[in-house]
Amino acid sequence: MDHIDELARALARLPGIGPRQGKRFVYYLLSAPTSERTKLAELILSLGKDVRQCSECFRFHNETTTNVCRYCSDHGRDDAILMFVEKDQDLSAIERAGTYHGRYFVLGGVLTLSGKGAIREKELLQMVEKRLGNGLKEVVLALSATSEGEHTADRVRALLAPYRDHLKISELGRGLATGSELEYSDAQTLRAALINRREA
Repeated sequence: MDHIDELARALARLPGIGPRQGKRFVYYLLSAPTSERTKLAELILSLGKDVRQCSECFRFHNETTTNVCRYCSDHGRDDAILMFVEKDQDLSAIERAGTYHGRYFVLGGVLTLSGKGAIREKELLQMVEKRLGNGLKEVVLALSATSEGEHTADRVRALLAPYRDHLKISELGRGLATGSELEYSDAQTLRAALINRREA
C-alpha cells in the first residue's frame, strides 16, 4: 500500500483540492516537523469529539457544551428575522459583514437543475413554525448568485408559500455579482446586499 498516494487521494476529495494539490500537501507534510503533523492529526480527530451541530440552526460549533450554538442561544438577536444560508461558511461571511443580527438556518447544500443535492426541508418548516410563535416576520434567502442558488431559492419559496400571509420573504439585493458564491464575498458587498434586500 502506497501511503503517499492514498493520502493524496484522500486530500483530493476535499472541496477545491485536485490530485496535484493533494500530492503537494502530502510532500509538504513529509518535510514538516513531526510535531506539526501530530498537531494536524489531533485537530482532525478533535472534529469528531469536540465539534457538534446546533440543534436549532444546524451550524457546526464548539463554542458551548450544549447542542445549541451561541447565535441561537443569544437572547439579544432579533427573533423577527430568519436567514437561510447554504452552508456554515456563508453564515460566517454574513457575521463578518457585521450588519445582520437576526436568526439563522443552514440549509446544508443546494439543489441542482438536474435534480441532485438536498436541503433540510422538514427541519426548515419546523424552524419556521417554531419561529412564527416567537414573532418571526421576515425570512431572508441569502443564497449564492448561481444557478444552483436560484433553483434552491425557488424551492424554498415554494415550501414557504403557505406562510405568505404571515411572512415577508426577501432575498439579498444588488451587490452580489451573478455567479458569485456568498462565502467569497467581501464584507462591504454583503452589507450592501443585506441593506438592499428585496422581496422575493
